[in-house]
Amino acid sequence: MGSDTASKRSAVDAAAPVASTSILPGIVLCGAISAVALAGQALEERLLAHPYVEALVMAILLGIAVRTVWSPGARFRTGIAFSAKQLLEVAVILLGASLSLSAIVASGPALIAGIVGTVAVGIGASYGICRLLGLPARMAILVACGNAICGNSAIAAVAPVIGAAAKDIAASIAFTAVLGVLMVLGLPLFVPLAGLTDHQYGVLAGLTVYAVPQVLAATVPVSLLSTQVGTLVKLVRVLMLGPVVVAFSLLAHRLPPNEAEAGGEAARRTGGLKFTKLVPGFILGFLALATLRSLGLIPDAAVSPLTRLAGLLTVLSMSALGLGVDVRVLARVGGRVTLAVTGSLAILVGISLFLIRGLGIG
Repeated sequence: MGSDTASKRSAVDAAAPVASTSILPGIVLCGAISAVALAGQALEERLLAHPYVEALVMAILLGIAVRTVWSPGARFRTGIAFSAKQLLEVAVILLGASLSLSAIVASGPALIAGIVGTVAVGIGASYGICRLLGLPARMAILVACGNAICGNSAIAAVAPVIGAAAKDIAASIAFTAVLGVLMVLGLPLFVPLAGLTDHQYGVLAGLTVYAVPQVLAATVPVSLLSTQVGTLVKLVRVLMLGPVVVAFSLLAHRLPPNEAEAGGEAARRTGGLKFTKLVPGFILGFLALATLRSLGLIPDAAVSPLTRLAGLLTVLSMSALGLGVDVRVLARVGGRVTLAVTGSLAILVGISLFLIRGLGIG
């Protein structure tokens, strides 16, 4: 009996180091895919001056491509799951350090109110379109937030709060990214078609284009004024991410469970709701860093490294999400997602043009 106990104990001791390092193979795999994606963006910037397709998008597409030809074995899965969830949550926390309330104060109350209203109406309208097209509630939220706020970053930030499935995140990011590139290429046509001034076009670009680099790509060909205005409006719009993420963290418990979590998650919800479950710890961390930044307690010199680290972790997480996606599932929902994103984007452009005319922006 004693020898059996000793042998069992030794077996456990021998397995412990393996368990403690079991996340490494998956993280290394995700890191390799991320490195290729980052190299692709660097090459793109060198040849085209702007990253029209960001590393984040490349990472998820490369992950999907790898998953299509090869299914990672059991030794990779723990690390892939860790990269897709925990590392993404760390990235969201670090993003808080780049947000400051000074940009909001400087832009004026009327435009601020307009941006807030545009984001709110955009999310509501986009969600309604997605649900009418039969998309699941969580995917509808991802598409709506991606369109209304800041594309991939908003999707990545909202996804862990609402418990979105990897396939829904991947589909939302993939199709949002494609239309984001088309927006960069086609948006300048609104200058002659809608008779917009450079200032008005800057506001339109800031309200509709997904990522800050894409705002630059869409406005630099028009004028320096458009670039400056577009960047400011875009930054104020990005600041809406915090309140929106907190709002969805408070509402997440009302969403129906995913198919994969229907049993356990439904049972967990019946046990009562705690503040830490309504507002996850990483959201509190995000708000804490945003507050410290706004109070000037995070120095300017620290913002760039923290933002870059958040970006690298997000790319790593997107690689993990791509590795968890079955492309056949993505193909089945592709048509509806494309229609939903296109319709949502059209409404966002319409709302933005209405705001520009309504506020009399010159």
